Amino acid sequence: VQLQASGGGLVQAGGSLRLSCAASEPILSSYHMGWFRQAPGKEREFVTAISWREGSTYYSEAVKGRFKISRDAVENTVSLQMNSLKPEDTAVYSCAAEREIFPGHCTRSVYGMDYWGKGTQVTVSS
Repeated sequence: VQLQASGGGLVQAGGSLRLSCAASEPILSSYHMGWFRQAPGKEREFVTAISWREGSTYYSEAVKGRFKISRDAVENTVSLQMNSLKPEDTAVYSCAAEREIFPGHCTRSVYGMDYWGKGTQVTVSS
């Protein structure tokens, strides 16, 4: 599976951006799709994930209440709506796909992902 992220850019603090991730083939129901980010000098960290089967969502504490992940099974895409952006949200955002080890399980870990897309830069100015 190839993943292609798009939608990054430069925005002022308090603004919004919408990222999209397109898969090269239909996403199986046994997958979770997620977003990670990596700020300069920091390790890549989990942002959010969604179960393709059930639509269950998971968020890091840093983005809960501001970001929303969604999926479109027809278009084979996963989107990330980012609101109330802060300078600390500045990072390269990458989408990823994880095949469930058992139903409903999402590792939310960099090491648990099976496929990665190239990242897209998000810069939030103060």
